[in-house]
Amino acid sequence: MTTHAPHSTHAAPSVLLPASLDEAVEALAATPAAVPVAGGTDLMTSVNSGQLRPAALVGLGRISEIRGWQYQDGHALLGAGLTHARIGRPDFAALIPALAAAARAAGPPTIRNAGTLGGNIAAGAPTGDSLPVLAALEATLIIAGPGGSLREVPVSHLLAGMDNLRAGELIGFVRVPLLHAPQVFLKATGRTGPGRSTGSVAVVLDPARRGVRCAVGAIAPMPLRPLEAEAWVASHIDWDAGRALAPEALTAFGDYVAAACIPDGTAPDGTPEQLSPAVLHLRRTVAALARRALGRALA
Repeated sequence: MTTHAPHSTHAAPSVLLPASLDEAVEALAATPAAVPVAGGTDLMTSVNSGQLRPAALVGLGRISEIRGWQYQDGHALLGAGLTHARIGRPDFAALIPALAAAARAAGPPTIRNAGTLGGNIAAGAPTGDSLPVLAALEATLIIAGPGGSLREVPVSHLLAGMDNLRAGELIGFVRVPLLHAPQVFLKATGRTGPGRSTGSVAVVLDPARRGVRCAVGAIAPMPLRPLEAEAWVASHIDWDAGRALAPEALTAFGDYVAAACIPDGTAPDGTPEQLSPAVLHLRRTVAALARRALGRALA
């Protein structure tokens, strides 16, 4: 008896390979069901698992204008097609150290070589390592749309779902302020999966404004900014004496960040509720990451 392999009922998606950002936007506008793909590290996982079956793909790999960066008014304008591997290199690390550290932590070489900055943002996975760094840096996105239109959106707005990509739009560039000050990214990983974050913290110093910016990743659907903790610790740093901070204030900052991002539970009747051991462990992890990150930045 002869057996035949079953035929797939799903046709392979057509693939378009535009050479410019404008062409890519035109292709997306002309084919609303098309999905843009750069490194494909997140997209192909969804395709292979059957969660996503795109009718067409718009490949972004040939668009050279989004694969580099330039300087603009005290900012770096980063192309969305920059790979994690490129961002992790020393010349970029001198520019935006925390983003380079996050890129180097983004997984094995195969992921770092393929995955892109824009893809990390568009996928919006809670464990995306670049996301808390971009949130702490208060980066903005330059979004390209039909007819050559460009609009600027804070990265935090996109991640929070306050301002989503519209039909025919693509993330073209990421605008990051150059603070010329210490920045640190740290993350904790679980025992399973190559480098998948269970909690991460980005801390950025802003000496010109005597400010501290902090964002916590991987513990919520989007990065969390503990604004009160930032303001509190900034007021306790002696900015005129080598950024000195008392050790007990550093410890208190870690606890403040963790409690703000993982608050105590409340029962339906309003009474305090005991947190589970797993949640308490996560809170301790976030406190330790925040304390270490700020300590390294101040050192």
